[in-house]
Amino acid sequence: MSEVKMLNMAGETVGTIELNDAVFGIEPNQNAVHAVVKNILANKRQGTQSAKTRAEVRGGGRKPFRQKGTGRHRQGSSTDPSQVGGGVVFAPKPRSYRYTLPKKLRRLAMLSALSSKVQENEIIVVDKLSFEAPKTKEMIKVLSNLNAEKKALIVMAEKDENVIKSAANIQGIRTALVGTMNVYEIINHTSFIVTEEAVKKIEEVYA
Repeated sequence: MSEVKMLNMAGETVGTIELNDAVFGIEPNQNAVHAVVKNILANKRQGTQSAKTRAEVRGGGRKPFRQKGTGRHRQGSSTDPSQVGGGVVFAPKPRSYRYTLPKKLRRLAMLSALSSKVQENEIIVVDKLSFEAPKTKEMIKVLSNLNAEKKALIVMAEKDENVIKSAANIQGIRTALVGTMNVYEIINHTSFIVTEEAVKKIEEVYA
């Protein structure tokens, strides 16, 4: 069990918390993380790109100009890809980029991402995170107290609208639940802010 200090919203140390090595203490597998991040980004693609082939562009009914005497290269159709307004060679068409990965690989990548945050001292455990009302100014103050003003992912055990709305307009700050966080968001943010309750839930799910 590795121990990390636990802070409050004022940035003061209020104790320590033991992290389960089965979740937060494994040797990170970079290949698994790379495969899952690539999968997440591929699944986000809309796949709506489209262009016309030479069979779909308008024209091509007659020979553009005579075979000889013009000084130009001989051409049989205005739809040829070498012509202005012609079709596109191997034109992209709408398609799905989605694919799935094995569950064990996805789990390994998640454990690797969580463990890397502990190894790099980028995990910040807070005893609780709550606001009486949505206040961006208050969230900025808390992030400053935690030294996490830049890119930070805030993970909660339960949905809290006041916390979500307080962080919504701050650039580089994202909120997520234990069930909705993903590997890409974890490694894409410098600071991993997690509540004590969320830590217990993460260990419950992944241990």
